[in-house]
Amino acid sequence: MTNHCVWEHNGGDTLLYSTDFVGAYTRGETLEAAEAKMQAEISAYLKWCGKQADTDIETAIVEEKASELTIRDADSDVLFESEKAPLTAEEYRTLKELAMKSAGDFLALYESIPDKNAAAIPERETFYGKVPRTAHEMYEHTKNVNAYYFSEIGVEADNAGTICACRERGFEALEAKPDFLQNAVTMGSYGEDWSLRKVLRRFIWHDRIHAKAMYRMAVNIFGAENVENPFCFVLQ
Repeated sequence: MTNHCVWEHNGGDTLLYSTDFVGAYTRGETLEAAEAKMQAEISAYLKWCGKQADTDIETAIVEEKASELTIRDADSDVLFESEKAPLTAEEYRTLKELAMKSAGDFLALYESIPDKNAAAIPERETFYGKVPRTAHEMYEHTKNVNAYYFSEIGVEADNAGTICACRERGFEALEAKPDFLQNAVTMGSYGEDWSLRKVLRRFIWHDRIHAKAMYRMAVNIFGAENVENPFCFVLQ
């Protein structure tokens, strides 16, 4: 199976995104390092979706974005060429269901962690402030991009309630706009281009980043037998 990918990089640091599996990604100090992780990422993603994992995945780079951002900290602003096309109602429904499943699984992982204030790594600063270290900090950070992401495409949303509740309300506000499936490209904060397709991908991608970190932290502290793994991650 060929897995088509977008390569965003700053020097050697790489973020590699699948365009075939929305939200799937790998990071690495080099493109080769990121590519080497993609088999495991797509296998986990397919299991998460309830599909059979493919044992032979070939990566094909279809787009490249050189960036001045701190890629190693997952600072990203790329808009894929494939994220500029209008959506059909069926496409939107499928991607929305995936984004809501991701939110629900993130919440399930969080709720399974015995001590939500335990930390396994020292404090570290990035472009957005201190790196979330505890399950509670990771959950709040992940939930609280909701209003930001929706606002970038002109949708008023909030961060109240659970990650599922606020995301669902955001989609309801989006769907009240008669032309939302046209997927207009807009310039949002910091000169970054956004579209509805990008917002849908960013929700799933951002969930996966912090779910991986949360699961790794929880396994290190409490053991895999004491933590749920709804995303089917395999720690490397």
